[in-house]
Amino acid sequence: MGALSHLRVLDLSRVLAGPWSGQILADLGADVIKVERPGSGDDTRAWGPPFLKDAEGENTSEAAYYLSANRNKRSVTIDFTRPEGQRLVRELAAKSDIVIENFKVGGLAVYGLDYQSLKAINPQLIYCSITGFGQTGPYAKRAGYDFMIQGLGGLMSLTGRPEGEEGAGPVKVGVALTDILTGLYATVAMLAALAHRQQTGVGQHVDMALLDVQVACLANQAMNYLTTGNPPRRLGNAHPNIVPYQDFPTADGDFILTVGNDSQFRKFAEVAGQPQWADDPRFLTNKQRVANRAELIPLIRQATVFKTTAEWVAQLEAAGVPCGPINDLAQMFQDPQVLARGLAVNIPHPLAGSVPQVASPIRLSQTPVEYRRAPPLLGEHTEAVLGEVLGLAAAEVQRLRDAGVL
Repeated sequence: MGALSHLRVLDLSRVLAGPWSGQILADLGADVIKVERPGSGDDTRAWGPPFLKDAEGENTSEAAYYLSANRNKRSVTIDFTRPEGQRLVRELAAKSDIVIENFKVGGLAVYGLDYQSLKAINPQLIYCSITGFGQTGPYAKRAGYDFMIQGLGGLMSLTGRPEGEEGAGPVKVGVALTDILTGLYATVAMLAALAHRQQTGVGQHVDMALLDVQVACLANQAMNYLTTGNPPRRLGNAHPNIVPYQDFPTADGDFILTVGNDSQFRKFAEVAGQPQWADDPRFLTNKQRVANRAELIPLIRQATVFKTTAEWVAQLEAAGVPCGPINDLAQMFQDPQVLARGLAVNIPHPLAGSVPQVASPIRLSQTPVEYRRAPPLLGEHTEAVLGEVLGLAAAEVQRLRDAGVL
């Protein structure tokens, strides 16, 4: 039994932030019912190539993007632009603990599926709305996407090569990190709301905004600005507060050096054959190394090119200095630690035999994550869910299907 196996979640969201949160809840045991549009479903089902391949090597209908955020869920197709569809969703919400949606502000009110409408029939409901800019403010009605929020929310001003270097300019993160972080924060918020409900019996509305999350996750960089009034600038792979803490060239590639304190810097200097660096007044402490970054970094670069990445990693690890290679995803999934932790799993799939998945990072000793279901086919569980949860007979489900409601 999963930690959340007593909960039912109605997932009206699509693309990434909402589905990511729903997948976390599903991994933890919740019965997550994904409501999708008949005929097309979640937008990401079509966001390929690549698509999952069947046993003959042919593309299936399942895009890899969709497969990344929807395992352990059940898919039900309902057209809730129609009155009968709205009735079905309301009945499902009445029997659910959580609703997740990421429509524009007010978008579900016209269908009677907004928080106030569903609260009236289920006062204990936790209703999580995920939008670009939140339910209030001058931008509330705007659509918000991860890429634009990375720009507007300041992240891209910090990401990329420094001004003056070749290739300088703002760069987005290589995955839709704002969406993913919003999904994580939404999960925390919903679990907090559930804890409150357990004490009071009352549900609540959770208002999650991509912009809010992006700003909150600027962390030390935001504080660097708030404490000085000086906006941080792009430093490439360098760290604004720690030196040396970046990538360096080697004889056969590059590696990452992450010196976190003065003791580690002394050990690094010794391994590099330059013990005098640790006693140089310019580099004696991290504060001085940050101030004299422009003098120290070229010296380190001149030294690191004389050993291979593997040699640096082995020697520095032996000395207790944190470092590592820069892997592509093929190398990463073959890394001994990644293999030992089982970070790639396979789940049986009706079209392909099995589907690969990235494992959940959550490790619970008493209620571990289970991989019960592959990301569902569109509408795969419509009849089962409507029969089990709402008590609809097969003939009624077929009538609704013939009418285009399902």
